[in-house]
Amino acid sequence: MDAKALEALALTAAQELEGASPQDVLRWAVDTFGERFVISSSMGDGVLASLAAGVASGIDVVFLDTGYHFAETIGTRDAVAHVYDVNVRTVLPLLSVTQQDSQYGAELWRSDPDRCCAMRKVEPLTRALADYDAYASGIRRDESPTRAGTAVVEWDDKRGKVKVNPLVAWSQDDGDAYISDNDILVNPLVEDGYPSIGCGPCTHRVAPGEDPRSGRWKGSQKTECGLHP
Repeated sequence: MDAKALEALALTAAQELEGASPQDVLRWAVDTFGERFVISSSMGDGVLASLAAGVASGIDVVFLDTGYHFAETIGTRDAVAHVYDVNVRTVLPLLSVTQQDSQYGAELWRSDPDRCCAMRKVEPLTRALADYDAYASGIRRDESPTRAGTAVVEWDDKRGKVKVNPLVAWSQDDGDAYISDNDILVNPLVEDGYPSIGCGPCTHRVAPGEDPRSGRWKGSQKTECGLHP
């Protein structure tokens, strides 16, 4: 299917699947794209992996190992791979942290966070998605104002892929209930005040009642890493 056909498919599905359950959205994606559909996960929890495994056993799950992750996040990745019937694929940046420091200076995440994210997240995801027509993320509308208008299915023009957001209409309470009811793996950092978990240097604890993503790039105007169009 060419890019124009995929884009038209995404726009139609966005209307038809609005209000559908995450399982039904994932089932549509698996039925439509088969092995050319992949899940992306930052390993904040195993919710999306659990849901996807219930629809299609052995589904691919892409994890971007930036080299700056908390140990707890790497541990969650390993636990998700062990507990759920999914195939976790770890993707690395083209440069190691040491190589990046040598070429661009130490702590690029501090001096030029957009460039750091571009090299350690955006490029690796684009490369990882080369063999797929569609991918899923776990983003939700209630996470931040910048995500409030996210559709359940979108066209990622930057990558030429269909982007599926099965959890987009869930609230935090919905997610918490699913985790509790199904004994889902959760990154230990969530209970330690990190409701939104990214790279260690750029993620800080969030006070009760604050925007869950306010701990990301704290003290700067940056709100997104560039992964989500």
